[in-house]
Amino acid sequence: MGVILEVKKLNKHFGGLAAINELDLNVIDTEILGLIGPNGAGKTTLFNVISGFFPPTSGKVIFNGQDITWLKAHEIAHLGISRTFQATNLFMRISVLENVFTGYHLSYKTNRLKRILRTPAALKEEEFLRKKAVEILEFMGLTPLKDEPAANLPHGHQRILGVCMALATPPKLLLLDEPVTGMNPTETQNMIDLIRQIREKGITIVLVEHDMKAVMNLCDRIVVLNYGQKIAEGLPEEIRENKEVIEAYLGKERKK
Repeated sequence: MGVILEVKKLNKHFGGLAAINELDLNVIDTEILGLIGPNGAGKTTLFNVISGFFPPTSGKVIFNGQDITWLKAHEIAHLGISRTFQATNLFMRISVLENVFTGYHLSYKTNRLKRILRTPAALKEEEFLRKKAVEILEFMGLTPLKDEPAANLPHGHQRILGVCMALATPPKLLLLDEPVTGMNPTETQNMIDLIRQIREKGITIVLVEHDMKAVMNLCDRIVVLNYGQKIAEGLPEEIRENKEVIEAYLGKERKK
């Protein structure tokens, strides 16, 4: 399997603070890569740079062999990179189905004027995309809730809905920012199972997560950041035994 994403000598500074410092990182096609580290290690900043929300200070981001370093967020999304956010990023007053349908706004082939005029071609495409949205809800187990306002969903289902919206892009690479945060053990296991199913569809996943049990059980490889630098990279069992990781992230005494 080849490399789908390359980060080369990436730097991101905010004033005098180096949030990302000379970072090199490769993501392999169809893997689940975990990105861990203490608060302030640069994990979310890295997602923001990869997805075009922040420009880097220097360095390169290469996706499928194309330099995307200075592209805008919507251009990067068009190429097949999608992401979720730490905070639930939903339209709370509209239905679950309508939330997912909004994710298809980049997929329209009919022009905006035809959509405003509700021409037959525009209506046909809208119907097709709504069916695609329903398929995502079926895949993610939210079909029974499709007509509920997003605000009525429990926390775990709201997190799943956020992933559904990201899948509507549709992505080749999915960046998940703390997908199981705030979940109980049952919700966490459900999300882990769903992430595995997403990967089985051929989608590459990079996830930021503080739930170490989830990370160790789910990820093929793990990269550890501290102060914007990569301090370790390897298989979950290798990271679990890495002394520098234990001291920087897990604490002086290893937690079992």
